[in-house]
Amino acid sequence: MTLERYTKEHEYIRIEGDIGTVGITKHATEQLGDVVFVDLPQVGRVVAQGDAAAVVESVKAASDVFAPASGEVIENNGAVVETPALVNEDPEGKAWFFKVRLKDKSELDRLLDAAAYAKHLTAAG
Repeated sequence: MTLERYTKEHEYIRIEGDIGTVGITKHATEQLGDVVFVDLPQVGRVVAQGDAAAVVESVKAASDVFAPASGEVIENNGAVVETPALVNEDPEGKAWFFKVRLKDKSELDRLLDAAAYAKHLTAAG
């Protein structure tokens, strides 16, 4: 079973077992514009929930990508480093940023489910 959660800063985490796949939402890419550079955390790095873990730069701005949950980075997606435009094309699919082995699944309770995230977007205007 796959579980998805979102942050108010527009990251998503897709959980399968004790592995979370992290990226930025479609809304985030719409706000950023054309992505031109992505910097990902190294495999083996331990991140804490809320830590700046990656960087995404667009023609408009550079933004930190925060870890939605704590754990060890076990894989990163070199395809988005080589072809940053993938982030605009398929942000919640092929353009994931990194995978993390979750340290404490209870942290996921602090994140938004899809309905709460949609409501957050509406409220943010």
